[in-house]
Amino acid sequence: MRSPQHVRTSQHSDRHTEQHSTERVGPTVPECVTVPFGTTDPASTADPVSTNAPVGTTDPVGATAPAAPSRKLSVALACADADWPYEDWPAPDDPYVGRALPVSPPYRALRESPLEGAVDVVVLRCQDPAVAFPELLRAMGSMSAPVIVVSPRRDCETVVEVFRGGAGYLVDGDYCITMLSSAVMAAAVGHAYLSPTACTALREAAARMPRGVEATERMRALLSPREWEIMELLATGLGAQEIGVRLGLSEKTVRNNLSNIYAKLDARGSTEAVLKWLGAALPIRV
Repeated sequence: MRSPQHVRTSQHSDRHTEQHSTERVGPTVPECVTVPFGTTDPASTADPVSTNAPVGTTDPVGATAPAAPSRKLSVALACADADWPYEDWPAPDDPYVGRALPVSPPYRALRESPLEGAVDVVVLRCQDPAVAFPELLRAMGSMSAPVIVVSPRRDCETVVEVFRGGAGYLVDGDYCITMLSSAVMAAAVGHAYLSPTACTALREAAARMPRGVEATERMRALLSPREWEIMELLATGLGAQEIGVRLGLSEKTVRNNLSNIYAKLDARGSTEAVLKWLGAALPIRV
């Protein structure tokens, strides 16, 4: 499977609430979660969190959008024929995505010319991720392109399994075209995007898991006040660039802090770090 960030402590609650109640507009997406993957495993994911490689997205308060890549990305649309609803995507002026190449089940064309080595991100649209996602991963083999799953399924079990597999998740009707392009850009730099509904499902799943309150508090006490702030933001799905904007820090400084945080929490990446921070530990398959 694939192996894949606002304020001082006194202000955490207010800002945290604001973060989740404000609808994101524009290039970032409506309150979606960016879950950056861990450095050790480019495909690992995080819970409504991010892992390592950060991506920038417009913050509801007006932060800057992610910088456009030096070249536009190529996306493989893995879905049944005529099952992709956005015929005009990507638009000619899309800042991130240059082309979308259809691939039908069983997706073997991903490892054949002309797609082999030419795909940056795979978007899987399916009715049942429990069946289609493993099938896609088998077809991809050693192919390292990140995956975004698009499905009408919104139950906790389905979202968790996809997340554990290292992919982003967008629920049908819960995202817009702008968000899709931002999700692709995020995936390309090591993040997993979760649409709002998928984020809620993942948090609910984590909340139901056994947790040791005392152990969690001892673990959190290992972090400095600044690292605490960064983890609070990371756990809401922000990337390093966004966290830097919120805290007035450079992206490099945020990344350095994240590296220290992962070491203190004994986490391989943001996914594991956020899960530990939330007091749960979803076993991530890598």
